[in-house]
Amino acid sequence: MDYRIVVTKDAEEDLERFIKYLIYEKESMQAAKNVLNDYDATIESLKHVAGSLKLCDNLRLRQLEYRRINFLNHRYFMLYRIVDNVVFVDNIFHELQDYENMMY
Repeated sequence: MDYRIVVTKDAEEDLERFIKYLIYEKESMQAAKNVLNDYDATIESLKHVAGSLKLCDNLRLRQLEYRRINFLNHRYFMLYRIVDNVVFVDNIFHELQDYENMMY
């Protein structure tokens, strides 16, 4: 079963913040393009595998029914939840961020 993907405004802003960092702070347009391509590939994968990935280990996130998918080639990941046949990507984080405390 394929899922419909909805990327929330918060997740879009997260991605935009990472891309701006790569372009303006790291001065690497190529790195930004690579992350965007990886984001697109991860979204495409999520359409097919969203329901098969496990709930988060963190108890609070598990209670909210959040799941995590890692970007395929970079150290970013998406937190998402499934409602019926729709996947809501609520946030995007770098794996070094303390995302569990940021989600409360």
